Amino acid sequence: MNKYCLIFLLALPLAAQDGRAIVAESQKRSHADSQRYEGTLEVNDAKRKVSTKRWIYERLGSAGESKAVLRFTAPAEVKGVALLIHNHPDRASDQWMWTPAVARERRIALQDRRTRFFGTDFSFEDLEERDVDRSSYKTLGEENGAWKIEGTPKPEAKSQYTRLLIWIRKDNYVATQIECYSNDKLIRRIRYAEIEKVQNIWTARNVEVHDLQRDSKTTLKLEKLQYNLSLAAESFTLQALRREQ
Repeated sequence: MNKYCLIFLLALPLAAQDGRAIVAESQKRSHADSQRYEGTLEVNDAKRKVSTKRWIYERLGSAGESKAVLRFTAPAEVKGVALLIHNHPDRASDQWMWTPAVARERRIALQDRRTRFFGTDFSFEDLEERDVDRSSYKTLGEENGAWKIEGTPKPEAKSQYTRLLIWIRKDNYVATQIECYSNDKLIRRIRYAEIEKVQNIWTARNVEVHDLQRDSKTTLKLEKLQYNLSLAAESFTLQALRREQ
């Protein structure tokens, strides 16, 4: 490549250069060594019956290699149910669910990751972190101040989705919407709202997941959110999953 071509490429808007670079920058700007929040989940089923659940979520480690635990605190019938997630940059996450009623954990098989997580509209896969290098990307253009990017999961990701459409705001690199497809069928739409700075990290405090196959929605509200707090590595183990009820 001659120097004139190089100068031309550097002068292009980022959207015209590389969709991966945009997604990587979004991930970089949201980096935190740890995270904790209390979540309220409002679940609206297809018959418009509304139920409310609460969980506590904690995460430790860098993006793509982190470990996370979420544990239901209410209502009484789900209290203590927990999910342990070990994320990996080069493959699907390892996940275990603890159910107090039977006093044992169950490893989530790859073929079960497309199923709903305990009555919410999140699938088990939706709860893992997607490392930027587990997909390939193509920028499709711009809409309403956001880049529109197509992500295609690589085979090693073992994803239920064949492609993702991702909208990332140009002003702060925060994702505002993700559409998840299986072939040409839209499976889930995830919308991020109430975006504000928390400890200098732009964060969506409201996440809505719409399962279009079931026509149900779950809205997650993040409360008491903290980044970069001290969390013990021992809390993200199977032993801790069994112990902390």
